[in-house]
Amino acid sequence: MSDSLDVVGIGNAIVDVLSRTEDAFVAQHDLVKGSMTLIDLPRAEAIYGALGQSVEVSGGSAANTVAGVADLGGRCGFIGRVRNDQLGGIFRHDVRANGTIFDTPPAEAGPPTGRCMVMVTPDSQRTMATYLGAAVDFGPADLDLALIQSAKVLYLEGYLWDAEPAKRAFLEAAEGAHAAGRKVALTLSDSFCVERHRAGFLDLVERHVDLLFANEAEIAALYQVSDFDAALQQVRGHCEVAALTRSEKGSVVLSGEEVHIVDAITVGPLVDTTGAGDLYAAGFLFGYTEGYSLYDCGRLGSLCAAEVIAHLGPRPQRSLKELARAHM
Repeated sequence: MSDSLDVVGIGNAIVDVLSRTEDAFVAQHDLVKGSMTLIDLPRAEAIYGALGQSVEVSGGSAANTVAGVADLGGRCGFIGRVRNDQLGGIFRHDVRANGTIFDTPPAEAGPPTGRCMVMVTPDSQRTMATYLGAAVDFGPADLDLALIQSAKVLYLEGYLWDAEPAKRAFLEAAEGAHAAGRKVALTLSDSFCVERHRAGFLDLVERHVDLLFANEAEIAALYQVSDFDAALQQVRGHCEVAALTRSEKGSVVLSGEEVHIVDAITVGPLVDTTGAGDLYAAGFLFGYTEGYSLYDCGRLGSLCAAEVIAHLGPRPQRSLKELARAHM
């Protein structure tokens, strides 16, 4: 089968509602600062109504990553579940705008399209309250196996690993990708997500994942250690490549006996950390599918993350292709 695409992502199809708030607002709504909390529709409407001025943009972790790969010049597809409502239409338009293939039929009944309230506090940390909506019903029937098998890398979003149908879909998609000789990548997404599903994630990483993306807190949570170096030793050998981010400390990329220390890159002031991990994965995956060295994959990941944290929102505002041409 020919490599018609570089990356196909599977994840929550969500519209982000971004707003600047104070720490008191986060505490008032019983949210854990710096993390993602799943909420129901009434609570989503309550938080949305209490927010001040906000910006609505299509988001979702895997969708952000796919958008970044496409901006670098990669050929991409996305699989996710939306409803046939206004937000679903906005999401579909935004994903397709950069040439990404998104043909998952919208649901005609059930919960509305998901949305995530992203509250950015003065220290630039983001706290997320997510109503999954239609995404919670994602399952094997939503998969497009032909699309998955046409891509060099299948990218799975850990946030989606909640409901049993989604778990079955992940396993079916991973098996289909491997059957076609493709690679499977996973992002752990959030340390609280890891703590809810540690056993399932461990099995997924050891049996189905070739490339693992995680930050320092997530990889420590996965292996139940407090020391980053201990987590490095645990993950070694469990997958082909582990790309582990450490905020201002940069990232560490492991593959067998190889260890690459990659410095963080700065292209502007720190404004909003939303999407940093997503865009790091975008840069890394683009480099990986283009045959870059693992070190240069990490450098491109750092560069893309640096762009997205220099403004509000999880999608690039400057051309990542031009940024890479100037810095790589």
